[in-house]
Amino acid sequence: MKQYSHMGDASLARRKKKGGRREEGKKEAPLPNPEEGTILCVVVRLLGADHLLIRCQDGVERKARIPGSLRRRMWMREGDIVLAAPWDFKPDRADVIYRYSREEVRKLAEKGIVPQELIELAEEYA
Repeated sequence: MKQYSHMGDASLARRKKKGGRREEGKKEAPLPNPEEGTILCVVVRLLGADHLLIRCQDGVERKARIPGSLRRRMWMREGDIVLAAPWDFKPDRADVIYRYSREEVRKLAEKGIVPQELIELAEEYA
C-alpha cells in the first residue's frame, strides 16, 4: 500500500484559503457624495511629507494630506484621480480618502460619474 503525505494536502488548503482572502478584501470603490463632503480631484504635484497638490472638480486647487491608513497601502502619482474630503474649517485643505485605479476611472466614466474634463486633466498631468 502507498503511504500519502499530509503535507501536500495542507499546502493546497493554505493556497486555497489565501486566494479566498484576497477576493473577500475587494470592495467597491467609494463614489463622490456632496452630502458627505467628498469630491473628485486630480493629483497635480507631489509635495512630500505625505502631502499633495490636487485640483478638484469644483476648480479649486487644494493642499491634500494622505492619512496614515492610506500612506503605506496606496501610492500616489501625478495624474491620479482621487476622492478627497475638503476640510470644513479650512477650505483650501483636504484629506485623500481613496485613489481610483485606471480601470475604476474607466468604469466610472462609462457611468457618467467622472466628467471627461477631469480625465483630460489627469492625462495632462500624468
